[in-house]
Amino acid sequence: MKQLLSGNEAIALGAYHAGVQVASAYPGTPSTEILENMASYKDVYAEWSTNEKVAMEVGLGAATAGVRALVSMKHVGLNVAADAFFGASNVGVRGGLVVVCADDPGMHSSQNEQDNRHYARFAKVPMLEPSNSQEAYSLMAYAFRLSEELDSPIMVRTTTRISHAKSVVEVAGERPELGPPPPFIHSPSKYVMVPSNARPRHPLAEQRILRAAERFEEFPLNEVIWGDRKVGIISAGVAYQYAREAFPQASFLKLVTTYPLPHQLVKSFAAEVKTLIVVEELDPFMEEIIKSIGIAVQGKSLFPIIGELNIDIVLQGAMKAGLISRMPKEAVATTPALKPLPPRPPLLCPGCPHRGVGYVLSRLRFGPKGSIPGARVGGRKGKEWHIATSDIGCYTLMVYSPLFAIDSCVCMGASITMAHGLEKAGVAEKTVSVLGDSTFMHTGIPGLVNMVYNRSHSTVIILDNHTTAMTGHQGHPAAGRSARNEEAPKVDIAELARGIGVKDVNVISAFNLKEIEDTIRHCTANNEPSVIVVQGPCSLYERISGTALRVNEERCNGCKLCLDIGCPAITFDGDKAYIVPTMCIGESCSLCVQVCARNAIEKAGD
Repeated sequence: MKQLLSGNEAIALGAYHAGVQVASAYPGTPSTEILENMASYKDVYAEWSTNEKVAMEVGLGAATAGVRALVSMKHVGLNVAADAFFGASNVGVRGGLVVVCADDPGMHSSQNEQDNRHYARFAKVPMLEPSNSQEAYSLMAYAFRLSEELDSPIMVRTTTRISHAKSVVEVAGERPELGPPPPFIHSPSKYVMVPSNARPRHPLAEQRILRAAERFEEFPLNEVIWGDRKVGIISAGVAYQYAREAFPQASFLKLVTTYPLPHQLVKSFAAEVKTLIVVEELDPFMEEIIKSIGIAVQGKSLFPIIGELNIDIVLQGAMKAGLISRMPKEAVATTPALKPLPPRPPLLCPGCPHRGVGYVLSRLRFGPKGSIPGARVGGRKGKEWHIATSDIGCYTLMVYSPLFAIDSCVCMGASITMAHGLEKAGVAEKTVSVLGDSTFMHTGIPGLVNMVYNRSHSTVIILDNHTTAMTGHQGHPAAGRSARNEEAPKVDIAELARGIGVKDVNVISAFNLKEIEDTIRHCTANNEPSVIVVQGPCSLYERISGTALRVNEERCNGCKLCLDIGCPAITFDGDKAYIVPTMCIGESCSLCVQVCARNAIEKAGD
């Protein structure tokens, strides 16, 4: 049966047909849809774990029990999960354990574009890479079998285009009949990594890679496609698709087994072509391995080490290599001349509950309208001047105009700990950290514990919008919803903060600017750690609707104070403000009403 599937959908279906019984993940683009699809299968246990390390350990526990487990995350998530990932490599598995890691070349929704293929080599874990949805589906069966045969987790690396692009998949399998898990096997020498047990495990990991290399020489999804032997191209993943289209006449070695590389297969292919080229995104991972076995090859001297590839970039590399003298006409014709689109700066959505905090932080920092400079250096100094560290989430958009409200964003959980570090470094300014409820559950809690334990005076602002909004409204422990959107136990963030030892805990509304400002002033004036839980629902997730607000033109004097909140529903029509009624969520937000000095904003119909 043929189905049109994205790579993420194909991975989930392939794992389901391979008999996976436990699936765990933390949402992160471009990997999110894998677990969302797994959760739709009622005979699979699927969970949004609190973070990627937890997800990896849940999967390892299931594999230790003897059942097949799937763990998925985006590339930076593997940084969080690395400790457990390396540990899983050392102890091995019983049931198959497949770890899907989705890289994001081009940083479409990420803070970096690290090449996670290095993790496979570093952890000595075999790695497979699909080049389309069909391979994403088919690889799951191979990966689980290989995991069990080699006593090892298997890493499946995808990228944004493979994750999200849809193609036709021949779905040949079906889910096997599965019984209860086998009896647990007590094996301390395998699973208890005290040094005396860990030392004998390392040689086994080295032997495993050698065994995997032998298997990969005959791996059925690796493919040699003979064409003009003047040029031979080695590629994998989505880069293969670009190269295949750019060089339809060339010879190709398409690899699915990218670590360990099948050396003999590479050598035999290289011996048959005049010029050998590696086309791969980001780092020269395959190129360096091929050079290390004594084969002359070109790669990153022709193609960029930064960003995504595409057909034009590959053709430009070919021109650089002298393989073609000019861009083919058909390649130029595929990129029609279009009128430039008007710029669309990233903004918080209309009715976003994070906007009020961003506005207040900006106001406390820069003063009233007219004093916000283009650069923050040299801004207003005084008791209210502060440094605001942020985290990964929708609220990171506070960095843009007109708010200019935050100073850092590095990784999940770093807002609290960086603010603490700034304070302990002796900065004169007050420090506040901003993070969301899901991020607080992810890695914010240890930072808050550390802050209290080490007697910080910083203020933590937790933006509680009851969901993981940035990745598509997934549940988390403080939202009270499971991966199947079923009711689940709910963590009370304020009580958790009190339990950690924070005495100054405040729960306030996200849509009351005066309350937000008064609370931030109060907390930053005290010499003790404080937490502000700012509650307000995500306007997209809870679909807030109400009577749109409008501008009373007789009262509006065109001062543009309302633009300072950065709401995309507010614009200017001539010299008067105008609210787009289809975008405004109405008085349930009303931040613009609170900032208007002329009382010119009112409910439509008043």
